[in-house]
Amino acid sequence: MSQQHASSDIELPHLTGLEARIAERIAPTLADLGYELVRLSVLGRDTPTIQIMADRANGSLISVEDCEQISHAVGAILDVDDPIPGAWMLEVSSSGIDRPLTRAKDWERFAGHLAKAELDVPLNGRRRFSGTVMGARDGNALIRLDDGTEAVLPLVDIRKARLVLTDALIEASAALAGLDPEGEDGGEARQAPKLNPKKPGKK
Repeated sequence: MSQQHASSDIELPHLTGLEARIAERIAPTLADLGYELVRLSVLGRDTPTIQIMADRANGSLISVEDCEQISHAVGAILDVDDPIPGAWMLEVSSSGIDRPLTRAKDWERFAGHLAKAELDVPLNGRRRFSGTVMGARDGNALIRLDDGTEAVLPLVDIRKARLVLTDALIEASAALAGLDPEGEDGGEARQAPKLNPKKPGKK
């Protein structure tokens, strides 16, 4: 479910059409700022919302301040490129701890953790899979199922895949961010900031 950016080594989520064009345009700027694009969606008709999910380059969660920086940078690019006629909204959020797995590097980075995946095209008559992430190889995501067998899922056929929230994942995410997972109510480790401006991005 990933594609390489034509002019760099940036790995993008697998997208098509308008979403792919926007992703390819904004990804280099995000990389320059130290962020990675995890997911991008364009939703709605009259005033479309461009939803951007991002992480820091090391895979740790972004803060509200990071969301604001990304929003300003992306908004400036889209104001110039004008990929969507008329008014649009921009929503920037962290991927969260139980994040989606949209690229081969996500499957590599979170090997050993639990995940669920759903395919667009059935594999051996099956669309839904859950188990332990085993990495990625040759354009495929590897997952060890509960019965001990290993499924090889073509990345381009994955409709959606997401980590399962577990204590081990919370601890790993907290360690990555330099936070204390045993802090008050685990609040810091669980945060997934979002910034959703209440005005159109383009007038």
